[in-house]
Amino acid sequence: MRRIPSSIELGAALYHRPAQQLHCRPEPLFSLFSDKLFAMNTHNARPVVLCLSGHDPSGGAGLQADIEALIAQGCHAAPAVTALTVQDTINVSDFRVLDRAWVMAQANAVLTDLPVAAVKLGMLGSIEMVETVLDILADHPQLPLVCDPVLRAGGGGALGKDEVGYAIRERLLPRATIVTPNLPEARILAELPEGTADACADKLLPYCEHLLITGGHGDEQEVHNRLYTRDGHQETFICQRLPGSYHGSGCTLASALAGRLALGEALPSAVRSALDYTWRTLRDAERPGCGQYIPRRLPLDFCS
Repeated sequence: MRRIPSSIELGAALYHRPAQQLHCRPEPLFSLFSDKLFAMNTHNARPVVLCLSGHDPSGGAGLQADIEALIAQGCHAAPAVTALTVQDTINVSDFRVLDRAWVMAQANAVLTDLPVAAVKLGMLGSIEMVETVLDILADHPQLPLVCDPVLRAGGGGALGKDEVGYAIRERLLPRATIVTPNLPEARILAELPEGTADACADKLLPYCEHLLITGGHGDEQEVHNRLYTRDGHQETFICQRLPGSYHGSGCTLASALAGRLALGEALPSAVRSALDYTWRTLRDAERPGCGQYIPRRLPLDFCS
């Protein structure tokens, strides 16, 4: 009977070496080029964005939205979990904020190892987590910070008590490069339950330098997204209103914006790029569950 060669003998034949000289499995082929591959990958490394936010098991919002939106911008997302939620595409029913030490350990591991180019904040959920984030960022004042003050889920459920909004306004907004609330969140932060975008901006600009208040929560045919700066400049970005309601649009926008800043894009241009990308993800959104649509966060090349 013809003998079948062993894997060691096959490896020896591949490398033209006697089997007895192979005391272990053949060296992996990629190791022959590892130095060149390492240099190549380092040279072409994508900008890293540290994302501090909650986990949404439906995959529509939270850290999954951050990861997908950042990949689409050509960036690498480094997600650190701040909270766990119980939610679906309809609403949130419960959440748990993680222990401060765990969040600090996650973020510091990333900041020690990876060349973080920007930071994106999402759901924090407690005053203690607001202070935790400030402690994390204390040694990195140069990093652009996009603050998405997540206070309500897309279905309206609360993702933190009212005092969390106050802590975000008083403590986090002064550190942020730009803050990206939707109009309902801006009203909570400004303590103006029926306030217009302009009125909320007047109340919030003493705390932050750049403020992007997104529209789309009324019945208007056009959505007005307003960018305010503390020096009095204002720019309005108008887009066509799309039918339906969406789960994760705010996370998508803030993450795309953080990615554009990490790539070195100037703020006004980065805002325009992020808004345009987000609108296209909503245009192509899917409805995998029984509730809201989920943005289809494809790479830019596929979102024409």
